[in-house]
Amino acid sequence: MARKIVLLCLTFLLMTSGFIGPACAQSAELTGRDIALKVYDRPDGDDQRGIMHMTLINRRGRTRERTLLSFSKEYGKDSKSLMFFQSPADVKGTGFLQYDYDDPDQEDDRWLYLPALKKVRRISGSSKNDYFMGTDFTYDDMGNRAVEEDHHKLLREEEVDSLKCWVLESTPKDEDYMYSRTVRWIRQDALLPVKVEFYDRHGNLLKALTIPDIRKQDGFWAMFRMEMDNLQEKHKTILEIEEIHYNVGLKDNLFRVSTLERGRIK
Repeated sequence: MARKIVLLCLTFLLMTSGFIGPACAQSAELTGRDIALKVYDRPDGDDQRGIMHMTLINRRGRTRERTLLSFSKEYGKDSKSLMFFQSPADVKGTGFLQYDYDDPDQEDDRWLYLPALKKVRRISGSSKNDYFMGTDFTYDDMGNRAVEEDHHKLLREEEVDSLKCWVLESTPKDEDYMYSRTVRWIRQDALLPVKVEFYDRHGNLLKALTIPDIRKQDGFWAMFRMEMDNLQEKHKTILEIEEIHYNVGLKDNLFRVSTLERGRIK
């Protein structure tokens, strides 16, 4: 699912089987919900393993670099994701585990391991709008958002860099959600966004995500670069996939809190 790569991307966004791309002639017959379901059900294998490079850029242009190792696995409509920071030294061993549930009434489970404290902390539902590890992705951005949590409207079709896209607006059913709406430019061939706009509760543009590098790996479309620009905080997070592989046969016991407590992968 597209949601997994935001975990790690971060998992981070960003996380089976379903329709491939529809013909353009069918677009007029599609509703916003139809398109949201196609994106949600986009094929991307049973599991995946990746290495990511993260760059954080503050308002003064100063940068911080980080490297992460990530894993994710599908369980029907649910998924589990795990990531560990590999460098630099001040964050090395920090881990994040997430269980994403398809049921919109079931709260996702999230845990964060901080090696300095040698302690796993459970992330409560009230913290889902907090930003993850100094990035411009919230905990909720990094997980799966069920289609039924939002109202979806197809605004128009539009080309981005000569690629045909649907422009899809999603507004939350929960009035307390941190975004009043999101607008996504969805590539019709890959069923992945090339651009996303996030609006705050006052209707002002808060963040803009661009995905300039989408290509196939192991037969699946993947996002190899993501740039999240926090326009209100003047801060930016860049995620680059250095390596990603699908259907690698990950074991279920990898996605346990005990793995986080070790602070590393065996």
